[in-house]
Amino acid sequence: MSFPLTALALAVEAAFGYPQRLIPLIGHPVIWMGRLIGRLDRGLNQSHLSSGARKARGIACLLCILAGAALPALLVQNLLLLLPFGIIPCALVASSLLAQRSLHEHVAAVADALEQHGIEAGRVAVSHIVGRDPHQLDVSGVARAAIESLAENFSDGIVAPAFWMAVASLPGAAAYKALNTADSMIGHRTPRHQS
Repeated sequence: MSFPLTALALAVEAAFGYPQRLIPLIGHPVIWMGRLIGRLDRGLNQSHLSSGARKARGIACLLCILAGAALPALLVQNLLLLLPFGIIPCALVASSLLAQRSLHEHVAAVADALEQHGIEAGRVAVSHIVGRDPHQLDVSGVARAAIESLAENFSDGIVAPAFWMAVASLPGAAAYKALNTADSMIGHRTPRHQS
């Protein structure tokens, strides 16, 4: 069931993407994961604790994050698959863990801005997909930043979640997205996350 689910989810996401009007109503799975990660980090990562205690809590945090994503996904998948043609609503849910349409739209917006409106518009468009300050970038720099973002996000937003969906169905993709989100939020060696 994992491969057909993955193929159908990729097709649904390519055709429709995640409806932006749903975000104010119900949010997005990555937003939910980010909230869980933030709460766990605030609750478990206490600076007054020893390095060993913080590491143990970090491992506990990571296990909670993975379980907090995979277990609800498993429940949703199992409930949806009880329905006739349940793979279709399951693929709709699974498509929310992929980002090919959004990635295409954001990178295409950079190209369109550069071609139609010039460097300033290109800088504004690329600022939506990169973490660095684009104000000093020339046309080549803006294009390079967009391509670098495309490459990284192609892996993080399409290939890896689709792989884990093919291997472990909806729970696998959800666990991967949670782990990837945790890496971006708490996975860097900042003073707060040094242990």
